[in-house]
Amino acid sequence: MKKKELLSPVGNYEALLQAVSNGADAVYLSGKKFGARAFAENFTNDKIIEAIKYCHLYGVKIYITINTIIYESEINECLDYIRFLHQNNVDAIILQDLGLIKIVREKFPNLEIHASTQMHNHNQEQLKMYEKMGIKRVILARELTLKEVNSFSTKLELEVFIHGALCISYSGCCLFSSLLLNRSGNRGSCAGLCRLPYELMENKTLVKVRGKYLLSPKEFSTIEEFKEIMDSNITSLKIEGRMKSPYYVGFITKLYRTIIDNYYEGTEFKLSSDDLTKLKVLFNRGFTNGHLFEAKNSSLMNIEYSNHQGIKIGRVLEVTKDKIKIKLDKKLNQEDGIRFVSEEKGMIVNFLYNTKGLLINKAHTNQVVYVDNKIGLKTKGDILKTIDKKLEKNISLLPQRKIKITCALIAKKGKRLCIAFSDGENKVLKNGSVVEKAKNVPITENIIKEKISALGNTPFVLENIEIINDADIFINVSELKKIRRELVEELILKRENQIPHPFLEKKILKKEIEETKQNNKININCLIRNEEQLKACLDQKVDFIYVTNNNLYQKYKKNQNVYLRLERVKNNFPDYNKENLLICEIGSLYKYVPSNNIVIDYYFNVVNSYHFNFLERMGAKRITLSIENSFENIKQIVNNIKNKSKIEIFLYGRPEVMLLKYCPLNMLVNKDETCKICLNNNKYYFKDRNQKLYPIINNIEENHLTHLFYYKNIDNFNSLKEYQKLGIKNFRLEFFDESPEEIKKIICKIKSVKNE
Repeated sequence: MKKKELLSPVGNYEALLQAVSNGADAVYLSGKKFGARAFAENFTNDKIIEAIKYCHLYGVKIYITINTIIYESEINECLDYIRFLHQNNVDAIILQDLGLIKIVREKFPNLEIHASTQMHNHNQEQLKMYEKMGIKRVILARELTLKEVNSFSTKLELEVFIHGALCISYSGCCLFSSLLLNRSGNRGSCAGLCRLPYELMENKTLVKVRGKYLLSPKEFSTIEEFKEIMDSNITSLKIEGRMKSPYYVGFITKLYRTIIDNYYEGTEFKLSSDDLTKLKVLFNRGFTNGHLFEAKNSSLMNIEYSNHQGIKIGRVLEVTKDKIKIKLDKKLNQEDGIRFVSEEKGMIVNFLYNTKGLLINKAHTNQVVYVDNKIGLKTKGDILKTIDKKLEKNISLLPQRKIKITCALIAKKGKRLCIAFSDGENKVLKNGSVVEKAKNVPITENIIKEKISALGNTPFVLENIEIINDADIFINVSELKKIRRELVEELILKRENQIPHPFLEKKILKKEIEETKQNNKININCLIRNEEQLKACLDQKVDFIYVTNNNLYQKYKKNQNVYLRLERVKNNFPDYNKENLLICEIGSLYKYVPSNNIVIDYYFNVVNSYHFNFLERMGAKRITLSIENSFENIKQIVNNIKNKSKIEIFLYGRPEVMLLKYCPLNMLVNKDETCKICLNNNKYYFKDRNQKLYPIINNIEENHLTHLFYYKNIDNFNSLKEYQKLGIKNFRLEFFDESPEEIKKIICKIKSVKNE
């Protein structure tokens, strides 16, 4: 049985040292660009080379994330970066762009590719497509259950998250931060809007709930259920945390290393109370075993607090302008971080005082102490410890990770001394001077073993030495030491420069796409949500209509311009044939493009011509570009494709900003009872701090998937003429709750613009 890989997050070089020293089998990290954690410290190119050598020295694999959307102007720079990584022996790269994956497979056929979780990987049809594309591993959506993961039949390696922060939206499906603040989660710049406070509105009435962080999930932990994961078909066990501290990375890596090793040794693992305390103080929002183990609503979410909670260590007895009086339940040290729950304010304890007003550097359980009121605290309440400086100091003392080697030594009179080191894969050999008969005291095997074994601060430890020697011989001890040092240096170099996939680059001839004849007609394509809206679009003679309801589609599909928009999360694939389909995810592309009329929705995040051309060659009739494209980027895409008639642009509508496998209405309104909330006619919204209302649609037919919509309609009518000048013919209008009269006005508006 192949052992499962423990994969640790690395946001900087200190975190890398922690991950490797504490037993990671592999690490993942990012360069300064193209990684989905743009606000981590990340790595320069020089540091990446250093990291690759260091990881390979210890037999640790290194994967580089290039898991953002890549704009047209960045493609060449990105390919140069990938070439650099391949030339410097990276083990794999993590990609999310189908077009980029295609060109990398052709250009660098020896380079291993992993499909990022940003690709919304959740069904068997996707895995079939990835196999054909030559992808080696798929990082699965965090919304999958372990039962679903085990049901996949594939040659691909499967990677799942086992610990860390959870995104509440399906990865790659969140536009919230991008639309509201121009900080794209698909570009690694997520503003974490799910961690902010919201109120739930029913129609225009506030629904009173016990918390205010209505989109904030708990921290993911699988420690208690880990045996089931070890018994699964999963290849790689991934810890989240490139934005977290090196101390967190070191501790969590060591913890799961112990659990995994215990499993293979047949020893049951029990999390000690001390380790649980350390786990909590390093980072926690409360813990959940997540969708992997079918956690729902209240067991998944922490709506009372969205930030790191640490551990409770006491309470405030008295507050003055200058001092805060505290009664401790647990130890507190100078330089620890604390937070006051009543006002959600935090501080570092720079100065700690006893009841006599004397400075102290530590305080014990049940002790009364004072700290400076430098944060303007006014109220009493519980105190949390969120940083434990002593714990961090202990974790910073890195354990030595040793590589087991063997030695073979031959010492025969009249022949040159021969010593070889081997790590099982690499072998280095050195010859010394001619071995002579001892004139006085011969060297013993014990002395030989002692000198060869003295590997000290090197990465190696001698597991076994085989000595073939004559009796009564002399070997200079200094020569043994010299050869040992030289062998160590050579073995280090061999390990550091291991080539997982020999560099190979092929010239790629650009495939020309036959240019189609353009006409001046533009198409108005409308997405509707009910029959009234559909009839209004038919009356206005729009060109294509996308419906979200299958019954509605079946009723009107005799109209050749009516399309069924398929689900964004799809696990059931009926045998559609010669149907008109608007598809939102990769599994549907693979399943339906051979025998149906396919339009690609903007959820495919198409932002470059490589991705566009890939989808066109697969057989897509039209491809809707991502709504995260700027006009300038759209212009650059258009300049690099020939069939402009297949481009569709989002012109008007209220897009979905999140897709959630979490039913807030069930949790907050029905109190986790059997949910009938989806069947009523009330309208629900999340209201943010700026009084913006985000509509919630929860579809019981989709197993309570929740669709969160933007607070307003996006209106790009002013850009229509400029789009037309580029040769773009297809324009999307998406209707949410517009009446037939409103739809008529909107369609007349676009018709008036196009006819000017």
